[in-house]
Amino acid sequence: MERNDGPSSSLFQAIPLPATEDWDALASNDALSDEMRSLLPEAQPSPLVGWGIPFADGAPLLIAERVVQISLQHRRARWLVFMHTSDVQPAELAPGDEGRLGLLAPMRGEGRLGEVAAQYVMVYADGSELAVPIRRRFEVGACHRSWGENCFLAVPHHKPISIPLEQELEPRGWGRAQTRVSAADGNLWTNWLYAWENPHPDRPLDHVRVEPVSGALLLLGLAAGDTSTHPLRWNSRQKALLTLSEGSTLDARLDGQGLYAQVQLDLGQVISAQRQPVYPNASWEQSYNNQLPAFSEHRVLLEYTAHPQAAFHLEDGRVIPLSAVDAASSDAISPVPPSTQRVSLRVVEAGSTVPVPVRLHVHGDSGEYLAPVDRHRMPNPFWFEDYSVDFVHRGQHRSSYINGETTLDLPLGRVYLEVSRGFEIRPQRRVLEIGRDTRSVVIELERVLPWRARGWVSADTHVHFLSPMSALLEGSGEGVNVVNLLASQWGELMTNVGDFDGRNTWGSRETGGDGEHLVRVGTENRQHVLGHISLLGYSGNIIAPMTTGGPDESALGDPIEVLLTEWARQCRQQGGLVILPHFPNPRAEHAAAIIEGDIDGIEMTSWGDLYSGISPYSLSDWYRYLNNGYLVPAVGGTDKMDAATAVGTVRTYARIAGDAPFTYQSWMDAVRRAETFVTYGPLVEFSVDGQPMGGRINMSPQGGTVDITWESASVTIPMSRAELIVNGTIRESVAIDAWQASGMWRIPVERSSWVALLIRGHYADRPEIVAAHTTPVMVEVAGSPFYSAADAVTILEQIEGALAYVATLGTRADEVSWKRMRLVLESAHRRLHNRMHQAGQYHEHTPSEQHREHQA
Repeated sequence: MERNDGPSSSLFQAIPLPATEDWDALASNDALSDEMRSLLPEAQPSPLVGWGIPFADGAPLLIAERVVQISLQHRRARWLVFMHTSDVQPAELAPGDEGRLGLLAPMRGEGRLGEVAAQYVMVYADGSELAVPIRRRFEVGACHRSWGENCFLAVPHHKPISIPLEQELEPRGWGRAQTRVSAADGNLWTNWLYAWENPHPDRPLDHVRVEPVSGALLLLGLAAGDTSTHPLRWNSRQKALLTLSEGSTLDARLDGQGLYAQVQLDLGQVISAQRQPVYPNASWEQSYNNQLPAFSEHRVLLEYTAHPQAAFHLEDGRVIPLSAVDAASSDAISPVPPSTQRVSLRVVEAGSTVPVPVRLHVHGDSGEYLAPVDRHRMPNPFWFEDYSVDFVHRGQHRSSYINGETTLDLPLGRVYLEVSRGFEIRPQRRVLEIGRDTRSVVIELERVLPWRARGWVSADTHVHFLSPMSALLEGSGEGVNVVNLLASQWGELMTNVGDFDGRNTWGSRETGGDGEHLVRVGTENRQHVLGHISLLGYSGNIIAPMTTGGPDESALGDPIEVLLTEWARQCRQQGGLVILPHFPNPRAEHAAAIIEGDIDGIEMTSWGDLYSGISPYSLSDWYRYLNNGYLVPAVGGTDKMDAATAVGTVRTYARIAGDAPFTYQSWMDAVRRAETFVTYGPLVEFSVDGQPMGGRINMSPQGGTVDITWESASVTIPMSRAELIVNGTIRESVAIDAWQASGMWRIPVERSSWVALLIRGHYADRPEIVAAHTTPVMVEVAGSPFYSAADAVTILEQIEGALAYVATLGTRADEVSWKRMRLVLESAHRRLHNRMHQAGQYHEHTPSEQHREHQA
C-alpha cells in the first residue's frame, strides 16, 4: 500500500495472519507469475488502512498449493472484510483460432469473469461450515487489471479521494499555464531595470549621484556596458540546432524559473528545446500520410528570442555568441533559416475553385513545425487541454485544421507539406520551394473513391470537449460527414452541456450550413462499473443525470439512480440513437441492454491510435452476441478527448436509403437499418445473395448456398487481405492488392449463420491490423436458431455481475429506485435464461437471486 488511507474505525479490529513467507521469499516463489513477482515491490504494505478498516501489518498469506487457516479466536462479528488480490491469469484463445484473429473463447474478458479463484469456508465453533466461492471480477480482482475490468463485489483498497482544483495548488493555475508564457511582473515585489543611453559614449563617467525629490527609492544595483542596440530589446523569435556533447542527452524540463539546464541565454530566453524531429525529407513525396518522424539522439531544436549580441551558455561551460550562430561558425549550435516569408495557402478539390477544409502539416529542412499564423506552434496533446483545432499524432507529428485558406510564415528554401481530407481523397505530401517572390500556393486534391456518390456517409460517434464549430471544422477537414459531440459529466466537471439544445444540428441547411458536414450534440451517460452509453441525436431536454454512482465518472457520494438500459429507453423515446461506446468496456450492464433490444449500435474505438486497428478484443465480445442472434450493427467512434486523437481516426460508414436526402435523421435511420461498416481507411461494399450489410435471409430447414460479392479500396492504409467471417471464424482468406480489390465467394449454409467481411492492412513499417469490418448479413435456417451455449453463459454471468453490483456495492438512491433497477436487470436475465432452458442448457447458479435475498 503506497499511502495511509486515513484513520481506522474503532468498529473494526485487525486480525493477524499466521506466519508465512516474507516478501523477499515471495519474490522467488514459482507459484506466482512473473508479472505478479515483478509487482511485489509496489505491494509491500505499511501501515495498513483501507476504506477506514484496519489490517494487520506483516507478510501476506500465500494461497496457492496448500490449505491454510486463519484463527478468529471465537470472535463475534457481523462482517469479515478480506483484503486480497489474485494473480494475473492469461486470456484463453478460441480453439482453432491459432492467433489469426486473437479471439477469446469463452469470452470471459481479460479479468476471467466468473472464474472461481478460491473458496473461503467459514467454520463455526459448533463445527458447522459455510463455503463462499471467490470468483474473479466478483469477490476478487487481479493484482494488475486492465481499464474497464472492475469487480462487482469488491473495491480497490484505497478509498476515493477529492482532488483540489489546480488553481488552489498553484497561483498561476492550469489555464494560465496553457499560455506557456509569463511577463514575470505579477509578483508581490518587482525590481525594475532601466537602460539609459549615453549620448557621449566616448566620454568617461565619474559617478552617479542620486538625489531624492519625492518619496523613497531603493537602488539595488548598477551596471555599465556596451551594446550596439538597446540591451532590453530582443529580436523576434528564431530557431537553432544544438548538438549535444558526447554522452549527453536532452533534459527538456524547465526549472522553476523557466530555464533549461543544458542551454541558456544571457540577453534572451530559450522558449523551447526538443529533440530534433527527423522526417524522410529526401523521399517525402513517397512517404505516407501521418508517418511519424524519428527523433535525433544528439541534436536539439531550439526556439529562442534574444538581443543580437546575446550568447548561449552550455552546461559544459562553453559560451557561444549569437553572432557565431548566425554566421554558422559554431560547431555546437547551427542556425535554422528564419520564417519570414508570409505566404497564403489555398486548398481546393480538382475541378473547383472553392476552398475545402483539410488537415495541414508543414515543416522545414530541420524538421521544425511551421504552423499557420493563427494556430498553435506547440499544440497541447493532453486530456481536456486542446482548445485549438490541432492534431498531434502520438505527441510527435503536428498538424492543424484549416477551412481551406490560411496564412503561414515560411523560411526561404524547401518546405514539406502534407494535406489530407479523409478516406476518399488521396492525401498529398509535397515539397515546395519558397522564394522571395512566393506569395501564394494553391494545392489541388483529387477525390478518388466514389463511396459518397453511392450514398455512403461517414461518421464519428464519439467526440468530446470541442466546441460545435471546432468539431465542424475538424470533421470536415477529416472528411467526416457526421460528428457526434457528446456532453458529459466527469466527477464535478461538466463538459459541453451548454452546447446541448436538443434541437439544432450544426452545419445543416436549416442552420446555414451546406448540409454535407454535420455536428449534433448528444450525451455520453456513464457509470464506473455498470458501463457507458452514448445517446445521440435525441430531442428535448438533456437526459440527466449524465453520470451516476460515484467516482470516476460521477461525483463522490452520488448514488446509482438509473441504469444504462433505462437511459437507452429514454433516448429512444426522445427520438435518439443508442450506442455502446468503446465496446466492450466497461464490461457489465450493456449485456442486459443488448438482450432487451435497447441498443442501436456497438462502437469500435481508436482513441489516439492510428496503428492498432479494430481490436480483436472488441470483436470477440461483439461476436458472442451475433452468435446468439442479437444483430447490433458496428459503428466507429474515436472517443476523442485531446489533440492526440483525430476526429474520424476510426469511423462509421452508413448508406442512406434509396433517394433519401442526407440529413442527421436519415443517418440515424441508416444506422438503425444496420447497413454499416467500420474502418481505419479501407472502404468496402459487401452483399450476400444481394442483401446488403445488416440484411436478413431466410432459408428452409435444408439450408443452401449463398453468393457473396465484395469490393474494397483505400487511399490511406495499404490493404493486404480480405477475409470472410462466418459465425466468428475465418471461412475464406485471400491476399489482395494494396489499393483496389474485389471478389466473389459461394459458400454452403447448413445452419443459421452470420456472414461479414473483414479487411486487413498495414503500413510498410507497421504490423498488420484489422483495418475494416462490416456489419454482418444474418442468414437464418428454419429450425436452427442462432445460439451458442458457451457465449450465452458468459453473457448471463455478465448480467449477474451487474445485478450483484447494484444489489451489494452500489450506493442506493432510495428503495424504490433500487427495486426498479433490479427488475430491469432481472428481466434481461430471465429472458436469456429462458432461451438457454429452451435450448436444453441449465445455468447452475444465479448469484443475483442470492444477493437480492441477502440485501432485501
